[in-house]
Amino acid sequence: MATASHSAAAWPVAAASLDAANAVYRGRPQQIAGAVGVGLFLCWIAYQLVTNAAFRWHVVGEYIFSAPVLAGVQMTLFLTFLTLLLGSLLGIALAVMRLSHNPILNMSASAYVWFFRGVPSLVQLIFWFNFASLFPTIELGIPFGGPKLLSIATNDAVTPLVAALLGLGLVEAAYMGEIIRGGILSVDAGQVDASRALGMKPFYRLRRIILPQAMRSIIPSASNQFISLLKWTALASVVSLGELLLATQTIYNRNFQVIPLLTVAALWYLLLTSIFTLVQMRIEAYFSRGHRR
Repeated sequence: MATASHSAAAWPVAAASLDAANAVYRGRPQQIAGAVGVGLFLCWIAYQLVTNAAFRWHVVGEYIFSAPVLAGVQMTLFLTFLTLLLGSLLGIALAVMRLSHNPILNMSASAYVWFFRGVPSLVQLIFWFNFASLFPTIELGIPFGGPKLLSIATNDAVTPLVAALLGLGLVEAAYMGEIIRGGILSVDAGQVDASRALGMKPFYRLRRIILPQAMRSIIPSASNQFISLLKWTALASVVSLGELLLATQTIYNRNFQVIPLLTVAALWYLLLTSIFTLVQMRIEAYFSRGHRR
């Protein structure tokens, strides 16, 4: 009887398992309607790409590997890496200053982050490009009327590349500083205490203990910032720097093929973003190899 009773009790469980195994997912009507709507929209986009003659794919094919466009791609990559380098170096310094117990350093770094995150990048680009209106010459020497060791015309020093580098790099430093600060704060305090107990100096401790462990938290956000920076370089076209967008604008101002040339620029940005996304995934996997779940 005990066995029969046990089997009777187990039967509902087995039946429930059987029902679960044979269950068929039935979507809700609104989900099905939404999926159908999205599918129709995607089909319409594909139809337009194929049939709309205004895209002029033959013009896209003619210019996508042309010399001016490739030169623009090269300048875009060059500006992106230079800006990332400047932003990363300044960002490390800002992160250390914000974590400092010295109130002057802490407040200075906070003010920097507040200012450069608050003013749009486009405004800063135009400001640096017109820096000569504020200071016609850049002088190096003793301030407040002292002798000058070096003097150079601002227009000769602040070229379009320098203006773009300053306008984008200083903003990038503000964002990178916060990303790096967050990564440093994620490091266990016991690691810092242990390195202090071993007598490590602050810079050595930062370089050998803190930053390597913080990289796992820094890399995902920094990689995302790098991809965003690649697209921000298009702003440099306002200061006449020959990056990708300006290269395509120069061409369509001559032949009036606006949509095909903008399509060329978009395809290059998408290609570069895809490549950097793959690199980002490899770097993240490298720094997370000891923390995979």
